[in-house]
Amino acid sequence: MSIATLLLKGKEYDFPVLEGTEGETAIDITSLRAKSGAITLDPGYANTGSCTSAITFIDGEKGILRYRGHAIEDLAGTASFVEVCYLLIHGELPTPAELLVFDDQLTRHSLIHEDMKKFFEGFPPSAHPMAILSAMIASLSAYYSEHDNELNIIRLLSKAKTIVSFAYKKSIGQPFIYPCNALSYTQNFMQMMFAVPAEDYVVSPVVDRALNLLLILHADHEQNCSTSTVRMVGSSGANLFASISAGICALWGPLHGGANQQVIEMLQQIRQSGQSARKFVERAKEKDSGSKLMGFGHRVYKNFDPRATILKNAADQVLAALGMRDPLLDTAMELEQIALSDPYFIERKLYPNVDFYSGILYRAMGIPTNMFTAMFALGRLPGWIAQWKEMVKEPKTKINRPRQLYVGKTAREVESVETRIAATV
Repeated sequence: MSIATLLLKGKEYDFPVLEGTEGETAIDITSLRAKSGAITLDPGYANTGSCTSAITFIDGEKGILRYRGHAIEDLAGTASFVEVCYLLIHGELPTPAELLVFDDQLTRHSLIHEDMKKFFEGFPPSAHPMAILSAMIASLSAYYSEHDNELNIIRLLSKAKTIVSFAYKKSIGQPFIYPCNALSYTQNFMQMMFAVPAEDYVVSPVVDRALNLLLILHADHEQNCSTSTVRMVGSSGANLFASISAGICALWGPLHGGANQQVIEMLQQIRQSGQSARKFVERAKEKDSGSKLMGFGHRVYKNFDPRATILKNAADQVLAALGMRDPLLDTAMELEQIALSDPYFIERKLYPNVDFYSGILYRAMGIPTNMFTAMFALGRLPGWIAQWKEMVKEPKTKINRPRQLYVGKTAREVESVETRIAATV
């Protein structure tokens, strides 16, 4: 085993150097504070590994994303979202027999308890879908024993799509549409979202495939903000539903799951201002202009986001198949062409990311902007579950307890009331 040596205040401290299966290097500083009394400071945890994991591998420099060793390009081209759920949670792609059982379980557990419908009645029509989703997921722990984790995983995966679709129906004042056992996972979701009583609704195969792609590409992404939140909450011994509800709240933030919503809002801003896409891009280059090009570049990927490449092709196919003419989508395509050919963005490797294309696709599919983050949560659910399951099975799981570098006042005495009053006169 390799050793890393730290020289601190004239003393040397040795720490083991670990290597992952893909050649990643990590310095194990578990004993740092005990040995030296020092801690590391890493705001944002960009250089800190919080765990070991066998679920997802990312190489941001090379644009690689793999689930359980399978390239995202292969999974997107051949697998369904349900198969990817099984892969992430159980470690291997399902056999035909395993898939049949798993798919049937997801179908049979789609209904939510009838009492939970009353919860929806208590929310105002303007309630954000993420507020409803996080509350309803946490509420599941009141109905199901927290000790039956394997069945709760099925319940969570299955009922989440029903909760998301019910949240949408609530927002537009339409009656809830119950799940249909004859439909696939994605078809069922679209039917609950867009069907209305006494009318036939058929999901377009092109849209169905696009939704599968979107959910697959969002299914996991290593130790991001929401995933780390799920693990942190779960490290306290909190049940699956509580941990996932916390992850949903973390995803809600505009810097995380709300990014694809910001893409559409940017496009609306461009249209409403009357300026051209070219003019907006030029303003975005100016540091103090206040204009920001959303959906371009990525904190992890220093080259092209591999998920974006897949979704770009899907977006072209969906828009062509639906024959859509939408001014916002036209603006998006114009932005894409400008940014991909502009030396400013090419030199900085600011390529369109998954949020850019997912926003376009969701809009083309008829999903309203305020639902985008809930759709992200639906896709990320199997990844959160897999990460939570991996964590609780670790033999030495410790409650997460980060340290801090205190920069406040040193010890001082409390002044008397008289002294404080005198000081204000």
